[in-house]
Amino acid sequence: MKKIFFAVIAILSFATAAFSQPKKYEVTKTDAEWRKQLTAEQYAVTRQEGTETAYTGAYWDNHKKGIYVCVCCGKELFSSDTKFDSGTGWPSFWQPITRNAVLQQTDNSYGMERTKITCPRCGAHLGHVFNDGPKPTGLRYCMNSAALKFIPAK
Repeated sequence: MKKIFFAVIAILSFATAAFSQPKKYEVTKTDAEWRKQLTAEQYAVTRQEGTETAYTGAYWDNHKKGIYVCVCCGKELFSSDTKFDSGTGWPSFWQPITRNAVLQQTDNSYGMERTKITCPRCGAHLGHVFNDGPKPTGLRYCMNSAALKFIPAK
């Protein structure tokens, strides 16, 4: 009986360790490389999960046509076709450019339960998604301008 108990504990410990390993991303860089590539604000937002001050980012009031890509790796994330004025001071979208354009993860920081949005290619923190957006999805992808780069339509 003790052997079975210890075997189960060993298997559970291994499984827990395997699932808690950091995700491997297609684009990986050292901390020094990210700091060299990004501005201080971009680094704080994307690599340290910070948030820019509302109404200060470059894109909260951008109404031009185009796409928004990850500032770290250039992955296409959102289209201006799904951008809307949420009144929050951050660029907001009702859906990503494709189904797999972003990753959703539970975020329990600051005593709140939220869903954070990250780039699936490089792991950059982009913002959060909330259930108070417009139709047709009812979602509000509230992103940080510092995590995005806008590519105007041609």
